[in-house]
This record gives sequence, C-alpha cells and structure tokens, in this order.
Amino acid sequence: MDVLAPAGENRGDYAEKLGRHCRAKGLAVSNYTFAADFITGSQGDTAAEIRRVCKELDIAARMGAQSIRHDATQGYPAGQRGMRGFDQALPVLADACREVTDYAESLGIKTMVENHGYFCQESRRVEKLVTTVDHPNFSLLCDMGNFMCADENPALAVARIAPYAGYVHAKDFLYKDGSGPDPGEDFFRTRAGNYLRGTIIGHGVVPVAQCLGILRRNGYDGYVCVEFEGLEEVRPALSASLQNLRRYSY
Repeated sequence: MDVLAPAGENRGDYAEKLGRHCRAKGLAVSNYTFAADFITGSQGDTAAEIRRVCKELDIAARMGAQSIRHDATQGYPAGQRGMRGFDQALPVLADACREVTDYAESLGIKTMVENHGYFCQESRRVEKLVTTVDHPNFSLLCDMGNFMCADENPALAVARIAPYAGYVHAKDFLYKDGSGPDPGEDFFRTRAGNYLRGTIIGHGVVPVAQCLGILRRNGYDGYVCVEFEGLEEVRPALSASLQNLRRYSY
C-alpha cells in the first residue's frame, strides 16, 4: 500500500526504514501498490499523473520493492458526454503504462496493473491493455476474486490472463444474486448489480484452488498474496486463509 509516513517524517526516508525493517525480519518487499488514474488523475492531466506515478516509483526503489502495482483508470468522469468506451481509452492508458514501466525498468522494478475498478477489470480488457503496452517489464497483477466485480467467472477469466500474470492476489467472496434484496452490511454491488462481500479464503464462491492450478499450469511460480476484505476478526481470518491457500497450492 501507499507509504504514509508519520507526521514530520519524509516519505522517502520512512520507506527506507520500512525496507530495512522488512529485510531484518527476512521479508521481501514483493510488491508496492498505489492508486493511479491516467484518465482523471492529476485533474485530468495524464502527463502530470505519469510524473506523480514515477515519484511513487522512487519511493518503491528506496523501500527495495521488487515490483509495483498502479491502477490504470476508474473510467471516465460521471456525466461526460461523447465516446466513453474502453477501446477509446486504451491508447492513452497503454502509452502511460509504457512510459511508467520504461522508467521503472531503469530502477530495476517491474510494473503491473490489476484487474481493478470496474472499468478496467474484466479479463478481455486487461488482456488488451497488457498486449497493447507490449513491454517485457509490464504485466498483470491477477486478483482472482476481482473478476467477480465485473460479473466474470473467475476460473475462465484467470485462464485467459494467466500468461500475463506477474503477481497474484488470492481473495474470496460471498455472493448474493442482485435480483434479491440488499443483504446489508459490507456487501457491495458488482457492475451488473449483484452483491459481494469479502470472506476467508475457502469460505466463499471464488474457485481459488482451480485458479491456482490454472496459473501453475501456465508457468506462474511467483508470489501469491492473501487479500482479506471480510467482516471476520482479522488475525484468525488471515491464519485460516493462509492455511487453506497452502493446502490448495499442493
């Protein structure tokens, strides 16, 4: 996540401190994630947003991160008239991602986007983005649960994008059909109006073991990160999620 330094402390210095602490504990800084939007970010100035993202790369380098994930876009501003499709946005997004990853490569950091944010979320769109950027330093952070936010079958989606995966989030969701009543606390709507709520890996409907198998058969052998968004108490939920993830990985 973004480095938020304590009051009065420089972010870069704090990033170095975090990196040193991780190394002392034997932990790799495998991925540093932060928000970006090459359509609406920095008041809609794409060049300024690219510069801002590159400054975050400087923070990641000081921390010793191996890779970073930035978003591509949340889509067009509400109410904007005219062409608003993904294909119209694709050249802007691809050029921006390519410029960012060129800079990251000079720092020894790999970059990627995540299937995230509704507009740039389903597998066909993120595949288009990665193949249009067409850069060896650029890939996809595959969040197997997030495809459900765009109402996609996670296994089919992972099968499509597995060749482009540079990092993986394992996540699980409870699901309620959108034709029924709002189930309440902590559920959110998918793009098509169904309901999702985060839960412990193995307790929901995301076929986590199947997705891991697909990735493995496509040659993925990198990090798999537990991402938990549920209502359960965090420490026990993370422990149960990790235990299940380890079982599914063999």
